Amino acid sequence: MSASTDDPHVFPVVPSTWSTSIFSVVTQVVQRLGIIAAGLMLPALIFWLWSVATERRWLPEQILPEPALVWQSFKELWETGELQGHVAISASRVGWSLLIGGSAGLALGFAMGLSKTVRAYVFPTFDVVSQFPVLGWIPLLIIFAGIDEPLKISAISISVVIPVAINTLKGIENIPRSLFEVSRVYKFTLWQVIQRVVLPCAAPSLFNGLRQGVMQAWLSLVFVELLVSSEGIGYLMVWGRQLAQIDLCIVAMLVIGAVGMALELVLRWIETRLQGWRRAAF
Repeated sequence: MSASTDDPHVFPVVPSTWSTSIFSVVTQVVQRLGIIAAGLMLPALIFWLWSVATERRWLPEQILPEPALVWQSFKELWETGELQGHVAISASRVGWSLLIGGSAGLALGFAMGLSKTVRAYVFPTFDVVSQFPVLGWIPLLIIFAGIDEPLKISAISISVVIPVAINTLKGIENIPRSLFEVSRVYKFTLWQVIQRVVLPCAAPSLFNGLRQGVMQAWLSLVFVELLVSSEGIGYLMVWGRQLAQIDLCIVAMLVIGAVGMALELVLRWIETRLQGWRRAAF
């Protein structure tokens, strides 16, 4: 007795690859939208409470301005180009600090990780110095660097050096000793050891240090500009406080948060690409 190909009991229907992929994409989109909606619930609640509080005058307008006034201040600052100017100055300070502090942190981390002698002499002092907050360096830096740009860049660079150096050192420490023994057998030069052993194995830790350095630089920038600056996004908050215009302070706070979030998203994207490269490499 022959069975028909239309009989589902004998020849079950197999879903097509195309429909399966479409279903998978739709599922992922729905999950992402759900995550985004969940993340927006708290900001929406805060905005609603803010609107209700200003509408019912729970607090004076000088303390809590209306959302419409904050939006108007943002548009005025944007249209005049003043806001972009402050953000550009702050971004320039962060960029120079990352270049200086990141390079110094990598050099220090590599030196302590690859040389037991350097680590023995340098790490105890570095461990103590790394406990000092950035604000604790300001009085000393004012004496040597004044109150101009060198002070700001020096203070922010110090905040970058520490996480980059520590993560670089940890990344090298976690590399199996057998790989270094192999490099000695093949008589690798220092650059070959760094290129063929350290960078591929310690890449996640190195990137983690860079990521922490970027975020520390942005946070330290705001503190430094709040204390000693006449330009930048942190100074915009000080200026708003001095003029008793809380709307300017809120605009600066929102911009600081937006830039910090943008940096975090960019770093996450780079980290994802880095993980893909490491999977392909190994």
